[in-house]
Amino acid sequence: MSFFQRLKDSIKQKTEAITGKFVAGLSKTSSAFVSQVSDLFSRRKKIDEDFYEELEEILISADVGVHTVLQLIEDLRKEVRVQRIEEPAKLQPVLSELIMKLMRNEQSLSLKQSDSGLTIYLFVGVNGVGKTTTIGKLAHYLKSQGKSVMMAAGDTFRAGAIEQLEVWGERVGVEVIKQQSGADPAAVMYDAVHAAKNRNVDVLLCDTAGRLQNKSNLMDELNKVFRVIQREVPDAPHEVLLVLDATTGQNALSQAKLFGEKSGVSGLVLTKLDGTAKGGIVIAIRNELKLPVKFVGLGEKMDDLQPFDAEQFVHALFSQMNDEDEVADK
Repeated sequence: MSFFQRLKDSIKQKTEAITGKFVAGLSKTSSAFVSQVSDLFSRRKKIDEDFYEELEEILISADVGVHTVLQLIEDLRKEVRVQRIEEPAKLQPVLSELIMKLMRNEQSLSLKQSDSGLTIYLFVGVNGVGKTTTIGKLAHYLKSQGKSVMMAAGDTFRAGAIEQLEVWGERVGVEVIKQQSGADPAAVMYDAVHAAKNRNVDVLLCDTAGRLQNKSNLMDELNKVFRVIQREVPDAPHEVLLVLDATTGQNALSQAKLFGEKSGVSGLVLTKLDGTAKGGIVIAIRNELKLPVKFVGLGEKMDDLQPFDAEQFVHALFSQMNDEDEVADK
């Protein structure tokens, strides 16, 4: 059995053992991507420049990103030469492994608890990406892991933001620390950190106002929030999570680049991955920014926010092609 076949079997077994959420959540991307790749691999009889150019176009159309696509194509050329592959039909496991290499070294959420036993996560991003919903779903996830959780309503500017977080607090059974609309977000964080310490909470999830990364006054406000948190818990925040809407494609990549430069982002959360046929943006963001993808949103249910797993992602991406191969083998 070849290395790639063993890899394929291993990915399949792991995915089946854990969950089918990635396969379901990436069904739109997989359908669009696989139909084109499968057609290319079966229609082309030799691996030539026309083949590479068409594959390049398919990958770019899936929002994998030009820089990442060029790297993938170059790596694929090398593997074809080294392994002396002549038939396009034999390239799917090679392409899967190359994408996997770009996605490896993911890191789970940091639980570097301070002396007080409190871990603090700060969420940033523009309006409309699903930041508040992500916080509510993460609270549910952490509670299912046995953690005690509290939420801080630091978005005091968007109409309804505090109420939205309170609704999630009621659904999940988590206390929300808030002030009135228009209050100083840093003051909310101060209250929340002290409340979390007093109640011996494990994790404090801090919402912030949606902000454009090029608005200096809003970034200054975020820096003030940082300073207040760090004054009360010196090694916090333990994660700064940038929430991105996967359906916005290359715009999400642009946001990630600018936020990463200005706000100390340590990880990414990609929402609405189930709502796009261009889930390749995950590959582009991971490869170009070297920032770990911590969680992905794969649906609207409370438990559809899932820890990102590179093997599950790649298997889900090629799931329909894998199924076709299995049928052909029978």
